[in-house]
Amino acid sequence: MSELFEIIMILSFGASWPLNVMKSWNARTAKGKSLPFLLLLIFGYIAGIISKFVNEAYMAAFADKWYVLFFYFLNLFMIVLDLVLYFRNRKLDRLAAEEAAAKE
Repeated sequence: MSELFEIIMILSFGASWPLNVMKSWNARTAKGKSLPFLLLLIFGYIAGIISKFVNEAYMAAFADKWYVLFFYFLNLFMIVLDLVLYFRNRKLDRLAAEEAAAKE
């Protein structure tokens, strides 16, 4: 039963991350984003992935439960993509500020 709730949690997050990445792409600004928050999420997903690999019961049933780990990796990828967009958007913010300062 706990695995069902874990799957629901992972799928819920999995549905949210692509929307967040699209928002970051379209916003073209890092305003409102938190670098420590993104890094904490990445750390958490890495810890979750490691917990699967060191869980003997999970690894013994890996052939039947591989999809759980797949979604951990997929969510981690989305957060890392959002992190890359954070740095792109921060650069765009800096360029916009320089351009605004040059016009003054």
